[in-house]
Amino acid sequence: MERAMPQAVPLGQMEVLQALQRLHMIIFSQNVSPCGKFLAAGNNYGQIAIFSLSASLSSEAKEESKKPMVTFQAHDGPVYSMVSTDRHLLSAGDGEVKAWLWAEILKKGCKELWRRQPPYRTSLEVPEINALLLVPKENSLILAGGDCQLHTMDLETGTFTRALWGHTDYIHCLALRERSPEVLSGGEDGAVRLWDLRTAKEVQTIEVYKHEECSRPHNGRWIGCLATDSDWMVCGGGPALTLWHLRSSTPTTIFPMRAPQKHVTFYQDLILSAGQGRCVNQWQLSGELKAQVPGSSPGLLSLSLNQQPAAPECKVLTAAGNSCRVDVFTNLGYRAFSLSF
Repeated sequence: MERAMPQAVPLGQMEVLQALQRLHMIIFSQNVSPCGKFLAAGNNYGQIAIFSLSASLSSEAKEESKKPMVTFQAHDGPVYSMVSTDRHLLSAGDGEVKAWLWAEILKKGCKELWRRQPPYRTSLEVPEINALLLVPKENSLILAGGDCQLHTMDLETGTFTRALWGHTDYIHCLALRERSPEVLSGGEDGAVRLWDLRTAKEVQTIEVYKHEECSRPHNGRWIGCLATDSDWMVCGGGPALTLWHLRSSTPTTIFPMRAPQKHVTFYQDLILSAGQGRCVNQWQLSGELKAQVPGSSPGLLSLSLNQQPAAPECKVLTAAGNSCRVDVFTNLGYRAFSLSF
């Protein structure tokens, strides 16, 4: 029996489909290349686009400079998280993490180097991997997501060495305390858990929603973002965005932001946050809102600070979320332009 040949999509119809795809696009993740001159952005269709920051920031930049230099299909489902080593781009989707060589990507040769799947409880389980975290001193990668565990992978051998149990619901975010080998995790169960990587044990739990000053029951108890700086942690989500002193497990500053926040980071003497709404929020540690800088997306899911010393001319903040655009801020005061899929 002859096989029917697939019909080509008419050019006009293809343009309509592409326009619809861009209209419904969500950019979940971003990551800067090791050289600091390129930005990877991953979307809900499993695509990763590579933008040239150096070209788009050039005084001779054209509109074409703000388009991807290459776009490739990385995963079947959304690209939830990405990180970079000195040579590799690592991306996470549903149930697996993949590695790509930056050198090959920049030559537009986007062939995966390897893929790994954590040891899930059943072969039918394909939970999303919401967060990736590099632990440079161990040369390891920590993965966390829908199976409520933190999985550690040895980057040299590609083997999974341990799993940390404690969360009772999805894990959304991870952060590393660099001075001590400890990792923070936040999840749908409303808890931030602190893990000692030397003993592979949970050493501290903060159930944020149980603190009256942080609780916002109408938003839920989930923790969607967290960041740490030495003895301090900032986290938010359903509960209010809050600065905590870790040693005493004490909330010290409640930031007056009604909308749930999806990404937060320490930057110099400020805290930057973003979430529902189109603004990047700049906070003093005291809780004062220093500025709200509007972007082009109706909601933001990720912020990326390019602080690679090899490319000081590309030192920018980028913000992305519920659109096909990545906003570029050359200083914290205004959006300079947008990159677009």
